[in-house]
This record gives sequence, structure tokens and C-alpha cells, in this order.
Amino acid sequence: MEKYFTPFLVPHTKKDFNTREKNDILPAHNPGMNLVPQILTNDAKGFLDTVEKLKGYGYDEVNLNLGCPSKTVVSKGRGSGFLIHTEELNWFLDEIYAKADVKISIKTRIGKFDADEWGELLRIYNQYPLEELIVHPRVQQQFYKGHPDLDAFADAVKECKHTLCYNGDIFTTEDMEKLKKRFPEASCIMLGRGILRNPELIEIMESGEKKIDAKKLRAFHDQIYQDYQEVSCGDKNVLFKMKELWCYLGTLFPDKEKQLKKIRKAEKLDRYEAVVEELLSHNYIDLK
Repeated sequence: MEKYFTPFLVPHTKKDFNTREKNDILPAHNPGMNLVPQILTNDAKGFLDTVEKLKGYGYDEVNLNLGCPSKTVVSKGRGSGFLIHTEELNWFLDEIYAKADVKISIKTRIGKFDADEWGELLRIYNQYPLEELIVHPRVQQQFYKGHPDLDAFADAVKECKHTLCYNGDIFTTEDMEKLKKRFPEASCIMLGRGILRNPELIEIMESGEKKIDAKKLRAFHDQIYQDYQEVSCGDKNVLFKMKELWCYLGTLFPDKEKQLKKIRKAEKLDRYEAVVEELLSHNYIDLK
């Protein structure tokens, strides 16, 4: 992995970041990582103020999130909700690229409603000195349904003037190989949900292994579980976070719906731990 991105920061008027934000961005919490803070906003002043705060922590690159499809984000005209307002987006980019003295990359979808919006968005992005353009080739209204529009990404490969990165539905070694074969020109590939579904995905891609080391997966799970118990109060809060994780990890166990249902219904840590022990007690997990 050459680069990591933080959870998005939403600009606010406080002089410094709050505790949760600091926990995400502090260099001491991310040793040895090339970490890029991600900013979610449609307000140029808020973006620039956040950049100034981040510079105080030693950052010289940020990422603008124009890809988040969440309804609560989009309803405020942020994330991929900003994409339909092309005139305002152009003004916004003009201001931040003129005034910010850091590198700015952009993560984007190909539109809000329709892939026909993509050509105009590409034209806008080509006007500015992007450090990198990361493209998730779906429109906002798809969320994560259907399939990425690889023809739209092909348009980006042809027309984009910037370093281009692909993002979307890379879950297996085969997915990666197919993408590289079709788009050898793509400079890099961003992994998202795929690495949450299988934390060993990169190792498996490099080794060609067809099985997951259950001991490594257990160690990964146990570290997160322990950390959530240290920072969260009560069984309910810890389980809420762990159930979110199992929305992804559960895809590794397509024939274990009974146990996964028990995880979803667990209300006490001891019941949860018993089911996890049952699921992760084997040496290896076959990739289906």
C-alpha cells in the first residue's frame, strides 16, 4: 500500500480538530504511513481553513471527497451531491486551487443521476492542477448497486490530464487482474470495501493463495474488538461497531448465515464472543 486516506473531515469553526478527528489524523497514530487527510465540503473557506489546520500537523497533501453517496451528505450538497452543481463546483475548485499551498487530489463519482454528466465533470477537472483524480465509476444514485461503469472510466483514461486512479468493486485477485488487463494505463488502484471484506486481500493478491489464514483474521478482529472496548462504553456501543465490521467480514462465510444472524442479534459481549469463536476456530477459510 503506497497511500492511505483518513475518514473525511467536515470543516467547522473551532480553532482545532476535535478528539475524534485528532485520533484519525495525528501522525503518531499512523506511523510509517503515507496518510492523506480527506475533506468533505462544498464551502471553499471551510476547505481552506481546514487545510491550514492540517498544515500545522505537517500535512502537505489533502483529498477532496466528491464521491460519498450517503443521503445525509448528498442532501447538504456535499460529496457526490456537489457534482450536479457544476457552476458552483467550478467556482469552488477555482478558489481552492488558487489559494491553497498544498497538493489537492479529488475522489469523485461520475455524476449524480446519469453517466452523461461525466463529460462535463472531466472538462472541469482538467482545468485545475489536481495531484490525482480517483474515480469511482458509479453515479450517486446507484450507491453501491449494479456494476461500475468501465466505459466511463475508459473515457477518463482517454481524456484525463492528471494521474488517474481507479476505485470500485475490487474484491478478488481476479477483479484486479481484469482491471489491469483492460486499463494498463491506470496509474494506481484504490481499495475500499474489498479490504474490509478481506483484510488479507493484498497478501492474497501478491501470493496467489486461495485460502485466508484464519489466525491472521482472528488477530485482526481481536485487535479491533479490544480497541473498541477501550474507547466505547458498554456492550451495546461495542457491538454496534463490531456488527458494522461483520457486514463486510460476513461475506467470507456465505454458508454460515445461522452464525452471522446470531452476531446481528447479539446483545451481550459473551454471546458475541462465542459465535466469533465458532466462526474463526479453523486454520483456514476457503475463498468461495
